[in-house]
Amino acid sequence: MMLRLFCLCSCLLVLMNCKLSVAEELAKQKSSPNIILIMADDLGYGDTGFNGHPIIETPHLDQLAQDGAVLTNFHSGGSVCSPTRGTFVTGRHPFRYGIFNANQGHLPQQEITLSEIASQHGYATGHFGKWHLGTLSTSISAKGPKRKPKENYSPPSWHGYDTSFVTESAVSTWDPTLGERAINNPFWLDGKAMDPALPNLRGSASRVVMDKALSFINDAAASAKPFLSVIWFHAPHVPVVAGPKTHQYYVDKGVDPQSAHYYGVVSEMDVEIGRLRKHLSQLGINHNTIISFTSDNGPEGKVKKGLHAGDTGGFRGRKRALFEGGVRVPSLFYWPGVVPSHTINNKPMSTLDYLPTVADILNHSLPDDLPLDGESLLPLFKGEPRQQPIVFRHRDLMSLIDGNYKFFMKVYDLPTDAQGVLYDLSSDSKESTNLASQHKARVKHYKAFLTAKHASFEQSHFGNDYDDPTYKPYRKWLPDDFYQKQTISKQKKKQNARPGK
Repeated sequence: MMLRLFCLCSCLLVLMNCKLSVAEELAKQKSSPNIILIMADDLGYGDTGFNGHPIIETPHLDQLAQDGAVLTNFHSGGSVCSPTRGTFVTGRHPFRYGIFNANQGHLPQQEITLSEIASQHGYATGHFGKWHLGTLSTSISAKGPKRKPKENYSPPSWHGYDTSFVTESAVSTWDPTLGERAINNPFWLDGKAMDPALPNLRGSASRVVMDKALSFINDAAASAKPFLSVIWFHAPHVPVVAGPKTHQYYVDKGVDPQSAHYYGVVSEMDVEIGRLRKHLSQLGINHNTIISFTSDNGPEGKVKKGLHAGDTGGFRGRKRALFEGGVRVPSLFYWPGVVPSHTINNKPMSTLDYLPTVADILNHSLPDDLPLDGESLLPLFKGEPRQQPIVFRHRDLMSLIDGNYKFFMKVYDLPTDAQGVLYDLSSDSKESTNLASQHKARVKHYKAFLTAKHASFEQSHFGNDYDDPTYKPYRKWLPDDFYQKQTISKQKKKQNARPGK
C-alpha cells in the first residue's frame, strides 16, 4: 500500500513538473514573440490595395493592414537595393561599412545584426529570398569577376542565421533558376548551391521562397523555439515575369500585356503572404507573431510604363532618387495585442529602425559606443516623437527627414555657403517648392547635422566601431567631390567627341 502511495505521489510530482515546464515555456513564448520581417524588391508606394492602387489586387496584405498598422511615412534606408538591405539588418547607415551602392562592398562580419541579437535570446533564425549583401561563393558571382567574389564573400551564416535559402542578387520572378539572371546565381541552401533542375524551384519565385520559409517555421514551432524569419521576395524586380494564369487574369481585366506581368507578380507575392498567415494560424502561433512588410526602394524605370508599371503614389522620383518616390515605401506592422489594429501611423520611420526595434522587443542592450542611425519603433507606436532625423545618401547627395521637413545637400557643398534645398512635406508632398531661403536657421542646423553624420560615417568606414585590428574597409573613402569630378569629366569627353561618334 505504501509503495503504491509512493508511486502515485511520484507520478503526481512528475506531472506537476511537466505542467510547470509547459507553463514556463508558454510564458517564455509570450515574452518572446516570433518575428517575421518581409520586404519586397522595387515595390512602389502605390503598388498595393491598402495604399490605393486601383487595379493590383493584394487582398492578403490589405487584410494585414486591417489587422495591424499602416505606416504611411515609412522609408527605405536607401534608394537602391543593397544599401537598404544593410540598414535593415544593422540599424546603421550603409556608408559606415562600405555598401555605397547596389552590388558594391559587402556586410562586414564585425557588424552586429538583428539575427545575431535574436540568436543570443534563444531564437531560431532564418533568411529567405534575396541576399544582396555580399557574394555567396568565393569563386563565382552573378555579377562576374568584377564583383570580386572572394573579397566580397559574406554569406548569411556569418551574420547570425541558423539557416538560409538565398540568391546573391535578383532572379526572374517566374522560373527563377532559368534565364540570364540565373547564371552563377543559384539558390544557396545553408551554403550549398542547389541543383537548378529541381522541380520545386520552378514556377513563382515568391512561392519557391515561401516554401522554405514555412519549412523553417515548422521546425521552430516543433521545437517550441521562438523564431526570427527574414523574407526578402524578389518581386517585382526585373526580370518581371508573372505566371501564365495570373498574367492572363490581368490581361482579361484590360491591362496591357507588359503591365499585366508587373501587376501579376505583386499579386503572386500577396498570395504567398496569405499562405504564410494561414500557416501561422494552423500552427496556433498567429497571435504571438509579429509581421512587418515593406519595400527596399521605389519602383524601377524612369517612367511608369509596361514592365516598369510601379506606382509611387504620386510622389516625385523613382528608384535611385532620394525624392519621396524613391524612398517612401508601402509598410505595415502587425503585433496582436500590442500595436492596435485598424490604425494609421504617419510618423517618419525607416528600415534603419528594424534592428533597434528588435533589440527593444527583446530587451537587448547594445554597446553604448555603437553609432546607430535608427531608433526603436515602439515609442513611435505609442505616440512619442522621433528622436533624430532619418539620413540618406546616394552618390554625392545627402538628405534628411526631420518631422515634416526634408533637406537636400551635395556632400561637396557642405563646407560652403550653399543653402541646399528644403521642402515642407506636409504641404508639398511633390517636393517642388524650395523653402531654404525662408528658413536659414533651420538650414544651418541641418548642414551642421549632415556634416557631423558624414564625418561619423567616415570614421566607421575605417573600422573605428570594431575592436578588430584585422578589419579592412571595402575600399578607400571617396573624396567629397568624387562624383562631381566624374560628371565634369564625362561632360568634357562628350563635348570633345568627334561629330557622329
